[in-house]
Amino acid sequence: MKNLLSVICVFFVLCNVAQAETELRLPHIFGDHMVIQRDKPVHVWGWAEENSKVTVSFAGQEKSATAVADGKWRVTMDAMKANAEGQELTIKTGESTLTLADVLIGDVWVCGGQSNMEMRLRNSRDADVEIPCARYPQIRFIRVKPEGLPTPQRDFPKEDGAGTWETCNPETVGDCFGVAYFFGQRLHRRLNVPIGLINAAWGGTMAQHWVTRETLETLPAARPYLDDYDQKCRDWTDGGGEDGAADRFETDLKEWARRAAVAKANGEKSPSKPNARSYQDPAQGRIPAGALNAMIMPMAGMSIRGVLFYQGENNSFGDSWIPFQETFPAVIADWRKLFQDDQLPFGIIQIAGWSTRRTMTYDMNHHTNVVREVQFKTWRATPGTGLIVSFDANSNDSIHPGRKYPVGERSARWALSTVHGVTDAVRKTPLHWHGPVYESMEKVDDKIVVRFEKLGAEGLRLDRADARGFYIAGTDRVFHHALARVVGGRDRPGVEVWCDQVPDPVAVRYASSNLPLGTLMNGKELPAFPFRTDTWSLKPHYGEKEYRVEPEEALDNSDESQDAKRN
Repeated sequence: MKNLLSVICVFFVLCNVAQAETELRLPHIFGDHMVIQRDKPVHVWGWAEENSKVTVSFAGQEKSATAVADGKWRVTMDAMKANAEGQELTIKTGESTLTLADVLIGDVWVCGGQSNMEMRLRNSRDADVEIPCARYPQIRFIRVKPEGLPTPQRDFPKEDGAGTWETCNPETVGDCFGVAYFFGQRLHRRLNVPIGLINAAWGGTMAQHWVTRETLETLPAARPYLDDYDQKCRDWTDGGGEDGAADRFETDLKEWARRAAVAKANGEKSPSKPNARSYQDPAQGRIPAGALNAMIMPMAGMSIRGVLFYQGENNSFGDSWIPFQETFPAVIADWRKLFQDDQLPFGIIQIAGWSTRRTMTYDMNHHTNVVREVQFKTWRATPGTGLIVSFDANSNDSIHPGRKYPVGERSARWALSTVHGVTDAVRKTPLHWHGPVYESMEKVDDKIVVRFEKLGAEGLRLDRADARGFYIAGTDRVFHHALARVVGGRDRPGVEVWCDQVPDPVAVRYASSNLPLGTLMNGKELPAFPFRTDTWSLKPHYGEKEYRVEPEEALDNSDESQDAKRN
């Protein structure tokens, strides 16, 4: 059934066109300087005159297909080894020939999400020293234009620098996503193979924008969001569409001008001027499945190594965290179907923090804590995924931390270790890619000892000058800042947590805030994941809904449990 769904999704994308094609054409994901995925069958597709024979030639292979109804064709090349020497890929039919120059064979990664992924290298903290020396002719990238549409698209546009493969050099690399660049750079330097980075992120998007409409229809928590969107679309149609919206805008603008004149005459504050964006077609932009339809569907079926996904901030606003519990795992499931790989490696970058800390109650219940916990649970429940901590890379209260190197480097550690099986070159042991993971707690007199899984806790340590980030509470569920120290030695590492104001503690939390603090790490200085030992309900400050973790849903973080899930 999974394979059938994958085929249906890809067939729908590649066949979604009403008019017949008469010219030989490729989607824009294929172009000069691109990277083709190594060690996997490679799908190449496009359009030509109906019933014409299309032949694709590359790296000594020649494959043919016949363009069917509406001119669609597709061939599958045999798997190829990595090759850093540029080659030509040619597509021929009749008298028409398309030639793609300087095509490499290596690893291709889709780097998606929202603005913290979309932030370009030129805007990162390290741009001043990185861009001038970014001479990596074997690292290629392409940016997909941010866009949201109501139906799946068969191609994305080539405009304003987007839709074209580029070679990483000081003249071009500033436009590459910062996290993607540092990720790809580390992979390339360690694996010594070409790296292709597909930059497909859009600021302000939520998880439900990266999931198919068909999937959203099956998710109860997404139903209110879909109903609201559908109602806006009906109102738009009933109101006369674009013409009706233009008339309403003109009428409201005149009324505003009248009221503004009256306010000025009376020495009062002018009313807000109508915003033209409020009169736009609701079936465009950041809409259900919109980003997926416009940005991911055009490359569905492409052979890739994996995905790196950095999203969740916009699901931390208002009550958007509610559907996130269902829509975020659905992103992984849907993308795996679209790329025809139910084990497709999927790197999840856990959101950082922003704004300011307020009261203890505000921090302990903030929406961002819910989002990070959902991301953590998704990682632990989904084989073939990884979770990368980023909160410690933010040195101010901006929602867009400028330090993208640590995030890209940690993401590359995950890919090198779990996807490629790279080992520590010195110790000949598995490459460490994450920090301490909470396992269990034990109350000892007036303190709590927190234990961590062995994997990730090697060399467990705290900043000796300031063991920040720990909170402790008693049965009253009121949290206080806590003191902490590492205990247990090498074989059974743990952290002892206490607070004089809490003589009978029952729960500990770590890095729990909109803007988290935390100095717990392992010997590789990889940060610990935020955690809590309790399963108490959280009451975010917006709305009345509570985030609940039922006792049977509480995470079993034991090594045995996780091994079972991954097997």
